[in-house]
Amino acid sequence: MLEVVTILFPDFETLDVFGPVEIFGRLRESFQPEFYSRDGGLVISTQNVKVSTRPVSEMDDSKSDFILFIPGGHGTRQLVNDQAYVDMLKALAGKAEYVFTVCTGSTLFAKTGLLDGKRATSNKRAFEWTKTERPEVNWVNKARWVKDGKTYTSSGVSAGMDMALGFVSDLVGYDTAKRISNEIEYDWHENPDWDPFADLYQQ
Repeated sequence: MLEVVTILFPDFETLDVFGPVEIFGRLRESFQPEFYSRDGGLVISTQNVKVSTRPVSEMDDSKSDFILFIPGGHGTRQLVNDQAYVDMLKALAGKAEYVFTVCTGSTLFAKTGLLDGKRATSNKRAFEWTKTERPEVNWVNKARWVKDGKTYTSSGVSAGMDMALGFVSDLVGYDTAKRISNEIEYDWHENPDWDPFADLYQQ
C-alpha cells in the first residue's frame, strides 16, 4: 500500500489533483490518497474547490512508502520563489518512493534541483516559463508524460490522468489500468509521446 501524499497550496488546479485521485482511489488495495499542505486546514483551488488538509508536520518522519504528488496551478508562480517551501518539497522527495507531478507542479519541483540533468515535461502553455525557471533540467518539449527513475512528470491538467493510468500500468499492470479507464469512461492516451498541444503552443 502506497500513500499518495498530495501537497496542496492556494490556487492549485483542481483537475491536476482530482483526475489522478479518481484513478488512485479506485485501487484501495494499492493506493491511499491523503491531502496535506504546509500548515494544514482548508486549501482553495483556482476553481474555488475547498479541500481539508493535514499539515506536513504531521507526517511520520520515518515513512518512505509513499508517492509525493505535486499538482500545478497559478499558485506555483509564487511558490517557485519561496525557498522554505521548495526545501520542504525537497525533504519529502528525498524520502518518497516515487515523485508524481502534474502540469506546472514539475516547474515547482524542479526548483529543488532534484530534476537537474533528468528528463521531465510540464504544461505546454507555460513551457517557456518552466524552462527559464530551471534550465538545468532536460525539458522534453513534446511528451504527454515523462518517466525518469522514480519521477513521473506530466504535461498540463488532463495529462495527469493519462500519466496516472500509465503509472498504474507500470506498478499494478496494464489490464488494471485499462479496466479503470473503461470504468470511468475515459479515453486513455496510452502513448507518453502523444502531445498535440506542444505544436499548438510552441509555434
